[in-house]
Amino acid sequence: MLYIAICDDDEKIVKTFESKVIMFLKKNNIVAEIKTYTQSKLLQYDIQEGKFFDLVLCDIEMPDIDGMRLSAYIRRHLPNTLIILITSHLKYAIDAFELSIFRYIPKNSLDIRLEHALKDAVNMIQLQADQYYTIKMPSRIEKIQYHRILYIQREGKNAVIVLMDGTSTKVRKSLSQVYNELNSKDFLYVDRGDIVNLSHIVRIKEGIVELEGGIRIPASHAKLEYIKERLNDFWGEQI
Repeated sequence: MLYIAICDDDEKIVKTFESKVIMFLKKNNIVAEIKTYTQSKLLQYDIQEGKFFDLVLCDIEMPDIDGMRLSAYIRRHLPNTLIILITSHLKYAIDAFELSIFRYIPKNSLDIRLEHALKDAVNMIQLQADQYYTIKMPSRIEKIQYHRILYIQREGKNAVIVLMDGTSTKVRKSLSQVYNELNSKDFLYVDRGDIVNLSHIVRIKEGIVELEGGIRIPASHAKLEYIKERLNDFWGEQI
C-alpha cells in the first residue's frame, strides 16, 4: 500500500491530478491510498499530527504556504518522502533542486512527464520498502528506516522502538510480533525483553551488550554465545 498526497489550491486541478494518478495506479496494478488537499496548511497540519505519505504531488504557486515552503516542511518531518512539484514557472527549478525534490514537472508537459515521474517514484519506494518498519495505528502511519533503530524493548503489552537520535515510538504489539514483522537478520534478541540492531553494537563485555550512544543492555547468559556468533558473522559480512 502506497500513501499519496495531492495538493493544489485549485479544486479542478486537484481532481485532474487525482484522476491521472488513479489511472496510472490502475494501469500498473498498484494499491494506494490518495488524500487530496486544496489548502497546503491542512496537509502540513496532517503531517504534524503524524500522517505519513510515501509521495507528495503539489503545486508551487499556492496562497498561505506555497509549494517550496511546504516541501521544506515535508523534508524536515518526512525526510524520505518523495516530492513531485508541478508549476508553470521554470524559475523555481534551482530552488527545487536544492530541496532534493524528486521531480519537477512544468504544467505544459504534465501529460508526458507525470507518468514517467510516477513510475520512477514507485520503483524507488518499492526498492526501499524492505528497509522500513511500518507502524499502522488509527491515528497515524509511521515508517521507520531499519538503520535508525537502535533497540526495541518490551514495556507491558507494548514494544518501544528506540531510535538513534534518542527518540522512541511505541506500538501496541508483542516483542515477538515486531521481531517477525522486521524479518531481518540484522536484529536479534539479547534477552526475553530486548531486541538490538546488530549494526549498532559496539562490543560485548562481561555479559553486557554495548550500543552506540553508551546504551548498555544486559544479555541473557543462555544467549551470550549465540549473540557473539551472530555479531562475528555480521561484522564479517561488512568487511
